[in-house]
Amino acid sequence: MGLSTRIEAAVTEAIRLGQGVGGQVPGRLAQALDYSVTPGGARIRPTILLSVAMACGDDRPALSSAAAAALELIHCASLVHDDLPAFDDADMRRGKATVHKAYSEPLAVLAGDSLIVLAFEVLARAAGDQPMRALQLVRVLAQRTGMPGGICAGQAWESEAQVNLSAYHRAKTGALFIAATQMGAIAAGMEAEPWEELGARIGEAFQVADDLKDALMSADETGKPAGQDAAHGRPNAVALMGVSGAVRHLKDILGGAIASIPSCPGEAQLAAMVRAYAEKMTPVDLSLRAAAAR
Repeated sequence: MGLSTRIEAAVTEAIRLGQGVGGQVPGRLAQALDYSVTPGGARIRPTILLSVAMACGDDRPALSSAAAAALELIHCASLVHDDLPAFDDADMRRGKATVHKAYSEPLAVLAGDSLIVLAFEVLARAAGDQPMRALQLVRVLAQRTGMPGGICAGQAWESEAQVNLSAYHRAKTGALFIAATQMGAIAAGMEAEPWEELGARIGEAFQVADDLKDALMSADETGKPAGQDAAHGRPNAVALMGVSGAVRHLKDILGGAIASIPSCPGEAQLAAMVRAYAEKMTPVDLSLRAAAAR
């Protein structure tokens, strides 16, 4: 089973659990849960998680698949909440209407909340014969979701008068990438700490790439509103470094990410995956646009 198929199967199973198929449930909220996670986009975070787990041996594939699903549920919940009028007030996400536009603001809030809670239930149910691994997975996912260093903290930086760009990026975007690398290692029975730097570097690179796309690409190209950083006055790498500087910074980060991969049986394959993501994050046309913007 390929990684994409494995991830989609795990996410689908999780959503069915959340929908309570066969029971008496509020139907529109049940529909909103599925709507919130489909289509799945690139599923980058769960792919990284499973890639790390496989590089470390993946001796409990059911647990690592559950971890991948839980991480993706948290990510999708954050998108649902980010799109609300209280935050980005976005109309489109992944080429379709955002959840609050399709189902109403109250149901979008409830859908996001339900996905967060469901993520932790998925981990608890997957504990099996490795309850300590499951507890560690719960701890890491909680730390990277809430305060003081999770995606909630990242969103909160936007309400501060002065913003530390590095701390902002590390919390808002880097947190779930750190969760991806650490949870992949934990699910396979490895220590989490050595994997933090890789996740942090991938997360920072992803955020810089997102800043560049927001500044240089259209809504049709990205599937979501463009120019949002400038419109909302959000701190971003392009505003701080310029387009060319941001592109150089992105390449430096990705080089450091490959160098930071801990020693493991699948180190070479993992490095190849990071290189592949590097090419996706810095497509040729984006580099050409950066050169034209000099």
